[in-house]
Amino acid sequence: MPAAFVGVFILVDLLSWASSMSLRTEVPKRSGMTTQPWYQGGVRIFAVALVLALCAACGESEPAPPPSSSGPSAAPPAVNTVIDPAKVGRTRTALPAGFEVADVTGRVAPVAMWGLGAQWTAEPPACGVLADPPVDPVSVRGWSASGPGAIVYVVAAAAAPVGLDDVARAECGEFTVLAGHTSGTVSMVDAPPIADARTLTLRAETVTVVEGSTETRSHADTFTAYLPGHVAYVTVVTDPGSAEPGLPADFGATLLSSTVSALRGAAPAGG
Repeated sequence: MPAAFVGVFILVDLLSWASSMSLRTEVPKRSGMTTQPWYQGGVRIFAVALVLALCAACGESEPAPPPSSSGPSAAPPAVNTVIDPAKVGRTRTALPAGFEVADVTGRVAPVAMWGLGAQWTAEPPACGVLADPPVDPVSVRGWSASGPGAIVYVVAAAAAPVGLDDVARAECGEFTVLAGHTSGTVSMVDAPPIADARTLTLRAETVTVVEGSTETRSHADTFTAYLPGHVAYVTVVTDPGSAEPGLPADFGATLLSSTVSALRGAAPAGG
């Protein structure tokens, strides 16, 4: 029973008791008739009015909540965790006109694309894993393209399940690499966010000393995505002294995002 009705019953009972008590009180008789106490009629009228008011209040229903301005939010689409390195070729369509494309061959580590030979070293040594992620060589797929102002490399492969080395990431904000006559400074820069992937961007500024002490400088940005059991990276190499306009500043980051989508089975943009 609702609490409001219980309260009404208790109030009526108390008022009835008060009324009965008043009837027992002797009052003066006039003209042979018993006169009701002056307040008895008022009490009854008040009781009736109060009961009616409470009953009316009890009958009122709670106001309905306002309708929602929108329906339930849709769950975000599930991310495909099945990675197929063979689909890396789908992203070739992202290249602007004027680039010649070929499959990658030989060494495919980012440090090799920066122009360092096989006998390279890193300082601190622990940072080397960022410049050369361990991959299964049999699974490597990728392509390269050379064109106005830049060389582009895109690689995907199966990798160790440990993924990105957190210690190296924390301690290698800047490190150096060296191989023969080529040396370089590598620094971390902001990486593009990709759903269900850990990303890393390395910027390498290298110098190669050739005969006659002539220096050749190169700039490279490597964008890496660590996926479940796989790794994918895009490296864009440019010549700082080139008169060519080159690629847009966000080209490498955008291409990495497109590459990850392609590896997960999504259709390439625009095709």
